[in-house]
Amino acid sequence: MTERAGIGSRAQIGFGLAIAIGAGAAAVALLLLVLGLWKSFARATAPTLVDLPGGSWMAGGVLGVVSVLGAFGGLWCVAAKPSRTGVQRALWSLAAGVCCLAAIGPLFYFISTLPGKNCSNGPKCAYIPGTGSALLAYAMSVALVAWIVLRTLSVLEEGHAAKERTRMRNLRKRGRKSRAARERARR
Repeated sequence: MTERAGIGSRAQIGFGLAIAIGAGAAAVALLLLVLGLWKSFARATAPTLVDLPGGSWMAGGVLGVVSVLGAFGGLWCVAAKPSRTGVQRALWSLAAGVCCLAAIGPLFYFISTLPGKNCSNGPKCAYIPGTGSALLAYAMSVALVAWIVLRTLSVLEEGHAAKERTRMRNLRKRGRKSRAARERARR
């Protein structure tokens, strides 16, 4: 009897492992499919994007601003813990996901437009004119806009801290006066 229980248990473990390996292989296949479709999409739309008015520099700059604002929006959504219903929390999480996608999407877009390292010589591997300068403009705009936003936030935080210090100083002064007045009233 004990042998049969052990065999059944081993079969269940083996079946579970087979399902886990199959699910992992399916997840990897899905990931590779999505990445391949994304690369095809990026390489097909990049020539149109860099030919828009303003050229590749403008496209890189605009997508850099989108990345920075998406990153700060995602951080804000994650940091703000709303005490709301389940549906509102789900919508808040969805907003955080969209912001994070906006933060990393343009970077992956520009990386996907660059030719692959181990790619054969063909039209799918050719350099798309303007993508290198768009990536450079993207990097510069991300650095500049992130610095401006961080500097603005730190100035606002310093202003709030100064107001709080002034408020506390005024409260302490009022407290001293009231204590002194209480002492005079006792005498």
